[in-house]
Amino acid sequence: MSIHIAAKPGEIAGTVLLPGDPLRAKFIAENYLEKAVCYTDVRNMLGFTGLYKGKKISVQGTGMGIPSISIYVNELFRDYEVRRAIRIGTAGALQEHIGLRDLILAMSASTDSGANTIRLGVGRYLAPAASFSLLKFAYDYASGRGWKPLAGPVVSSDIFYTEEREEWRLWAKWGCLAVEMECTELYTLAAKYDREALGILTVSDSMVSREVISAEERQTGFTRMMETALETAVS
Repeated sequence: MSIHIAAKPGEIAGTVLLPGDPLRAKFIAENYLEKAVCYTDVRNMLGFTGLYKGKKISVQGTGMGIPSISIYVNELFRDYEVRRAIRIGTAGALQEHIGLRDLILAMSASTDSGANTIRLGVGRYLAPAASFSLLKFAYDYASGRGWKPLAGPVVSSDIFYTEEREEWRLWAKWGCLAVEMECTELYTLAAKYDREALGILTVSDSMVSREVISAEERQTGFTRMMETALETAVS
């Protein structure tokens, strides 16, 4: 058993979906998985394993931010031999042409975090990337459903409430589609452990228009993202 997940060997599938919100994990287990079993509720960070189209899939809440997702992904890769990890989370749009509820596939994830500086020193791993095979399948699947996904770079921020409200404009200037808080750590750890990873994001707010989606819809309403992730997981 690991410290924070505390699941028994064999209880977690080789492919895991990673919502930040543990209640989104519960929603997916109850609405998409057959024979779903909760394998952890430590700190209320819920994790479930069940079947999707006959294949074993797990879904594990990670909490918000790089330090939190780092704990769970390290344990999943190191202690439970997870081979594929797909983040399903929310993001804030940085470009005018991106609207609420749009689907974004994070090709790479820049960051303002110092985590990789601590790991690697001055020669930082600045923009770890998604696994191409997962990215391509997710893009093709979502496109085939007419959902018009956007694929491109995102930025993983270490601070939600920044001192300078307009600093997002610099990331936007350099082509980042959206800001979130976890993908860079997921991709870095996937590189470290030689695993596959992808971030599938739904736009929940816009830095450009200042529009925001409700907490309830963020928890249960982003079904296109969930379905794309599940189909990619069993591909």
